[in-house]
Amino acid sequence: MINYSIALTIFFIASFSSSSAFAATDDSTQKIVMQLTRGNDNFAHRKSFFQIDKVLSEIGENKLKIVVVAYEDGIHALTQNSSTAQMLTKLSNRGVIFKACKISMKAWDLSEDDFPLEVEFVSAGAPEMIRRQLSGYKYWKP
Repeated sequence: MINYSIALTIFFIASFSSSSAFAATDDSTQKIVMQLTRGNDNFAHRKSFFQIDKVLSEIGENKLKIVVVAYEDGIHALTQNSSTAQMLTKLSNRGVIFKACKISMKAWDLSEDDFPLEVEFVSAGAPEMIRRQLSGYKYWKP
């Protein structure tokens, strides 16, 4: 009976200490990078932001680090005059980081002044997505 208990204990320790697809980065935080490239057809940007809000509420802000990288048509979701400007501020206050692609900004004739202070800028959206994933972020595309 003692050998069975020891084996069972070792099994549980090994099971919980092995890495998994949902392994936390610092015991409590999972890193997520969201690609935002769609246009705002059918309120796609608002839906994406509401999804983030719901995920933070359900899972917990302290358990997630979410970075949103917007490029192509998704760049418009981060502008200060967009239908998502208030949600962007709310999500930023909850710890979400927003990054705008400078290539897409140039393509749409946007400047940094067109974005609220909460938005950070990256030289290119797609490479930023790859860099994040290479550094351990899980990919999410709404």
